[in-house]
Amino acid sequence: MHKILKIIINYFVKGLLIVLPLGAAFYIIFWTFSTVDNALNLSDQLFFNPANGKPIYIPGIGILSVILLILLSGIIVTYLITEPIKIWFNKWLNKLPLFKFIFSSVKDLTEAFVGDEKKLSEPVLVEDNNGFKRIGFLTQRNLQVFGNEDEVAVYFPWSYSFAGQVVIVHKSKVKALHISAAQAMKFIISGGVGHV
Repeated sequence: MHKILKIIINYFVKGLLIVLPLGAAFYIIFWTFSTVDNALNLSDQLFFNPANGKPIYIPGIGILSVILLILLSGIIVTYLITEPIKIWFNKWLNKLPLFKFIFSSVKDLTEAFVGDEKKLSEPVLVEDNNGFKRIGFLTQRNLQVFGNEDEVAVYFPWSYSFAGQVVIVHKSKVKALHISAAQAMKFIISGGVGHV
């Protein structure tokens, strides 16, 4: 009886290791999409049932509108935004310091992961004075503006978080890692338990 119970528990644990991550991933994706869709879905204000006059809610219209807005913005920026418009926009941003700070911070964070110039694209290994090694991303090779010619800036993301910290380190302590940025980020965010 004890042996049968042990086998059942073993199967249960193995099943849990499959079902729990899958269920959590699907739930997070579903929750994100449904939250965005509910917040931006205007179908119940635009469409009405002709028979009874009640509003019609069409699931997915909110997400579709966000996708179309992003695509339209990309097309406009690619083909219609000229240098004078960019200069005018930057002057306008300078008049709104709080908005400029938020806009530039979100823009920099977005550009770090996507776009033509991914900023977190060089994973490195940094050894501190105690012999500990940390994985990070090289963000600045040239720090002459700070008077530090022999140092570089490295961003260290924190595990199980999207936060992190920037550390200025000597070039001799930085070693390039021959793995992709995605592999390095997965390893860091998972607390080292994710496969590289």
